[in-house]
Amino acid sequence: MKRIVVAMTGASGQIYGIRLLEALRKVEDVETHLVMSAASAAIIPQETSWKASDVKSLADVSYKPKDIGAPIASGSFETAGMVIAPCSIKTLSAVANSYASDLIVRAADVTLKEGRPLILMVRETPFHLGHLKLMERAAEIGAVIFPPVPAFYTRPSTIDDIVDNTVGRVLARLGIENFLYRKWEGWQPPSGGDE
Repeated sequence: MKRIVVAMTGASGQIYGIRLLEALRKVEDVETHLVMSAASAAIIPQETSWKASDVKSLADVSYKPKDIGAPIASGSFETAGMVIAPCSIKTLSAVANSYASDLIVRAADVTLKEGRPLILMVRETPFHLGHLKLMERAAEIGAVIFPPVPAFYTRPSTIDDIVDNTVGRVLARLGIENFLYRKWEGWQPPSGGDE
């Protein structure tokens, strides 16, 4: 069984973490381990119709952010990777600087030191130079910088389409087959016969 660690931090885009947990719940051989920051729990009802407690129930195991004795705080607890969705700039900064002041950053640091995939769905716009340098530093130490940027070649018609496509690409990056995203199949001829 694959274990995937999911963390949700205090940034806009809580739906990405929620949808990721929903999608992983449908994968038979995956066990999810969730850490949700206090800021994430406060933002969830502002952005969605979910309650933080209901989001926690989507995970197989849930931890408090200060629980530094949790299994996911150790490299000996094998996982297939970790996703921080959404990833606040504060959390990005802590990861980039190995400042493991809570379980989210400790689990991320463990993921990196063990050579496992760490995907950071960084949420902010526009980025200033400080943000970009933090992303560069995180990438240098092994993190995958994965801002939730929509792919419009899929012709999304709803917010769910945009979210699903992005989450599907995250799952694919973790090696989990899924049908949430549309793979690029090359240019399509324009409709109407013009070439």
